[in-house]
Amino acid sequence: MEVEQFFGAGYKGSKTYHQKDVRTANATGFGAAADDYMERGIDLNEQLIRNKPATFFMRVRGDAMINAGIFDGDIVIVDRSVKAATGKVVIASLNGEMLIRRFEKTFNKIRLVPETNKLAAIDVDLSGAEFSVWGVVTYVIRDV
Repeated sequence: MEVEQFFGAGYKGSKTYHQKDVRTANATGFGAAADDYMERGIDLNEQLIRNKPATFFMRVRGDAMINAGIFDGDIVIVDRSVKAATGKVVIASLNGEMLIRRFEKTFNKIRLVPETNKLAAIDVDLSGAEFSVWGVVTYVIRDV
């Protein structure tokens, strides 16, 4: 089978879009007065993604963050360029396992705190554990 045409990802964002680029029908010789106030649609890529190369979408499995409003099956938008700080919800890698937890850092101690009463907080031993913060959760997308 030969491929005649290949259509790759062509999305380059829409921040260069201007209202004057919208074509209007000019059947009567005059544009409609409302055309001056017409807005374009909402681009979720513009609204939710701050840094495209460092942004990932992940589906959550489990109920570790239900009190934070993140439920099983939700999609989280994770930005790897955002610095983890105390109180942020992060995706962490601990001994090869990906976890979604609230990040707490004190002077010499890191804790991964779940937002449910069913699980206990994890005290990270930096000397013996393979630990890294993979990224910071910036938005949650939920199917209703």
